[in-house]
Amino acid sequence: MSLDHAPIRPAPIRKLDEVVVNRIAAGEIINRPSNALKELIENSLDAGATSISITVKDGGMKILQIQDNGHGIRTEDLPIVCERFTTSKLKVYEDLSHIQTYGFRGEALASISHVSHLSIATKQADSDCAYKACYADGKLVPAKPGGSSDPVPCAGNNGTVITAEDLFYNILSRKAALKNTRDEYNRIFEVASRYAIHNSGIAFTCRKAGVPKVDLNTSVGASTITNIRQIFGSKIGSSLVEIKDTDADLDIEFSGHVSSAAHEMHKSVFLLFINHRLVDHTPIRRAIEALYSSVLPKASRPFVYLDLRIKPENVDVNVHPTKRE
Repeated sequence: MSLDHAPIRPAPIRKLDEVVVNRIAAGEIINRPSNALKELIENSLDAGATSISITVKDGGMKILQIQDNGHGIRTEDLPIVCERFTTSKLKVYEDLSHIQTYGFRGEALASISHVSHLSIATKQADSDCAYKACYADGKLVPAKPGGSSDPVPCAGNNGTVITAEDLFYNILSRKAALKNTRDEYNRIFEVASRYAIHNSGIAFTCRKAGVPKVDLNTSVGASTITNIRQIFGSKIGSSLVEIKDTDADLDIEFSGHVSSAAHEMHKSVFLLFINHRLVDHTPIRRAIEALYSSVLPKASRPFVYLDLRIKPENVDVNVHPTKRE
């Protein structure tokens, strides 16, 4: 038989190594520093934090750190906290239909640990000290070669400090695509500011490492409109009107701050939270922009912050890998 007619044999199907599987999954869940920050902020909020501080170096690629004053992580949970699908939020699949927390799959910390050098320092209110642990590929690793991988006692305040260093150090194509550190920092600031607006009353700070100036600084007890004014400016804040309504038939309630007819801004801002989750919903966005096109001055774009509350069983929170849509 000639080579031209040699039968084509299918390549064997192989089971991928667990490290490869987890790294592929991590690249889907954590696609850039701002996405990692979103997951970490939601963890802090789930922990009952009233103060969240974010420190960033090189757009989050070199260092992305978040510190909160929440209830902390149990010391006995530190060995498994970065393993995939370890969570305190649900036990059975049916729990998803009424989930009230931000996180539930137990994938965020695991994913970050597969694409960065991750460390966690945490202290509960009834603990004598904090404990620090380092992770790689979902597992505890020694802080220094040859040392123990067990969590070690250390000084620390109540709450948790999570530090991700050298993000995407092992995915060079992703790292190369995210080389604009200014753009990545702007995305981080955008995520932090949106959560600060929605979670008015919780103190948020965001700064670049080594720079005294704080780019975001909201106060405990501040109102939503106060935070909007601080982040977007008093002129925009003064042109907004507050909305609030309930539809008993649909079992929906909403509130927010939106542009008035006198509003003038050349770039639209659309902040949509559904059951406290920051999401994007193109049909809602387009409907609102179409409505405002006949109201606002020509070339002006609307500002919309909308907090929509729907029965949890009517929302599929698991429909998107990053819970973004």
